[in-house]
Amino acid sequence: MSEKFTNHMLGLQLPTDPRWVNIAQMNIEDILVDHAYCEQKAASSCISLIVQYPDKKDLVDMMTPVVAEEWSHFERVIEQLNKRGMKLGKQRKDEYVIRLQGILKKGGGREEQLVEKLLMNALIEARSCERFKMLHLHIEDEELKKFYYELMVSEAGHYKNFLSLAKSYMGEEYVSKRWKEFLVEEAKIIESLEVRGDRMH
Repeated sequence: MSEKFTNHMLGLQLPTDPRWVNIAQMNIEDILVDHAYCEQKAASSCISLIVQYPDKKDLVDMMTPVVAEEWSHFERVIEQLNKRGMKLGKQRKDEYVIRLQGILKKGGGREEQLVEKLLMNALIEARSCERFKMLHLHIEDEELKKFYYELMVSEAGHYKNFLSLAKSYMGEEYVSKRWKEFLVEEAKIIESLEVRGDRMH
């Protein structure tokens, strides 16, 4: 996956500070723990969408395998922790996701609210994909290099799924405009957050 792919296809307005991956490499246990919880939350988010919108067959059909995939990622991160004699540990406050939730529009119709949730999920997947790419390219641990390459490809697929699903409900024009607004706000959040190597985001 090239730099062009990351910037153009993911649409992220601000790349991650290159210092992040250097700090992350020195805090690999913290990164793996935080990553495990990110995968757990991703699976939970997809389950929540299915529960809230059971009448939308296309959503249920698309989200069901994603739930399984995100949970398998959780299991694989746990496996990486176990291999290194590390424990899962406690979940930490996710400042990035908390701030992202502030972007969501309040009110509107049921489908507008669904699109807001789908776009937020797409954004988290896009940023995760970018960070997995950084770990794949720069981390010294060969097993983790391969691991993060596989997950990078997977998250890119999920990101595209969320966006295409959103467009099927509110149309290309509406979703593209709203997605650009999300990207601008996300860049501001990334810029304002401290560069920490013990968090995936």
